[in-house]
Amino acid sequence: MSKGLPKRSENYSEWYNELVKRADLAENSDVRGCMVIKPYGYAIWEKMQAVLDKKFKETGHSNAYFPLFVPKSLFEAEEKNAEGFAKECAVVTHYRLKNDPAKPGKLMVDPEARLEEELVVRPTSEAIIWNTYKNWVQSYRDLPLLINQWANVVRWEMRTRLFLRTAEFLWQEGHTAHATKEEALEEVKKMLDVYADFAENFMALPVVKGVKSENERFAGAEETYCIEALMQDGKALQAGTSHFLGQNFAKAFDVKFSDKTNKLEYVWGTSWGVSTRLMGALIMAHSDDEGLVLPPNLAPIQVVIVPIFKGEEQLAKISDKASALKKALEARGISVKFDATDKFTPGFKFAEYELKGVPLRIAMGPRDLENGTAELARRDTKTKETVALEGIEQKIESLLAEIQQSIYTKALQYRNDNTTVVNSFEEFKKTLDGKGGFVLAHWDGTSETEEKIKEETKATIRCIPLDFKEESGTCVYSGKPSKGRVLFARAY
Repeated sequence: MSKGLPKRSENYSEWYNELVKRADLAENSDVRGCMVIKPYGYAIWEKMQAVLDKKFKETGHSNAYFPLFVPKSLFEAEEKNAEGFAKECAVVTHYRLKNDPAKPGKLMVDPEARLEEELVVRPTSEAIIWNTYKNWVQSYRDLPLLINQWANVVRWEMRTRLFLRTAEFLWQEGHTAHATKEEALEEVKKMLDVYADFAENFMALPVVKGVKSENERFAGAEETYCIEALMQDGKALQAGTSHFLGQNFAKAFDVKFSDKTNKLEYVWGTSWGVSTRLMGALIMAHSDDEGLVLPPNLAPIQVVIVPIFKGEEQLAKISDKASALKKALEARGISVKFDATDKFTPGFKFAEYELKGVPLRIAMGPRDLENGTAELARRDTKTKETVALEGIEQKIESLLAEIQQSIYTKALQYRNDNTTVVNSFEEFKKTLDGKGGFVLAHWDGTSETEEKIKEETKATIRCIPLDFKEESGTCVYSGKPSKGRVLFARAY
């Protein structure tokens, strides 16, 4: 089933697109720039959702839901945010269709059904949410307000790619209000840590935590914190952001509270989010020329049991043993599929589950039953071993943990091997064009220099790492004084 998958080394983009489709994760829809997330792909997203939702609730947040449509006047209230998203907005102008008298059987927009005020289809929800918070916050007793929503948003992207950049995508967006600046900043950093923990311990994806430069900051934020990951083609991918909004939205929407001295103050805000782009990160960070490589912590099927048999009698004997093993593994919280269908050969099934990235495969035939053994095959290393059926549950449980760690370690090693310190602009360009990856270089701190570097190399400052070390030097581009190195890369 995986035959013919393009090679990563020959055409990474084509390899990615084909893998997404052939592994049954998603497909393009008839709506321009939008995708259909198929059941197997959605099962991975559901696992991501479940883990993150639990983490959000453990940190005191509650889920709510806000409208998809934002009145244009509300959207315009925070100028920087409106300006930053204006070019990507889809806008609803009418509320009705009618029969087209010139074309029987066809419909036309009813010119008499124009909306009094146009509605923006949310590209992000700050405007509608902060307008709502105005009614929810009166006193310091109402704070902090810790809200998250799981939703879809629309950003009218011109060039789209499944999961990475689509006109409509799924995400979560947290929006919180606080009595003090210190509390809001603490929230921003706390949620960044939640994202980093999720990326590393569930996605097996090593990330760099940092702060965005002014050019790369979220529109309407005073600071944007982020986690940046490196894909196998040497490009960076922003895997999550957490924004300190200051009092910008509170002032735009007049969200005030009475403090303990009865003095009216504006609240301090944050917003933070991750999206189905994480699916793209998961695929690109770990997968190979044979298909997906899924970390066990997010794999919809962690173990698949494939019987090797001839006739109903052999299948019945294997099924008894396999079903008992399935039940024992599920009791340990391990998701198992027993594929006893006779529509396809075992070899075909092996290729299918390899393509779909199932972490561990168990093959079981008549000879295995006689010997009290089974064959275990790891997806990450493609190694096989014959093990005793007695005590196999513990073996599988420890092996899944080992696979999870192994996938992370491999990705970390790749990132370390592809992070380069450079000291000149020639070295900077040579590294980007040859090796790719993360480039640590001195920068003079100006937006002008950052823009020129981007124009000439297509590389951006991914972040100023949180472990930034002050180190006097000179900017690789301008030669002006620099306080330290920042992280550059070409990115998705």
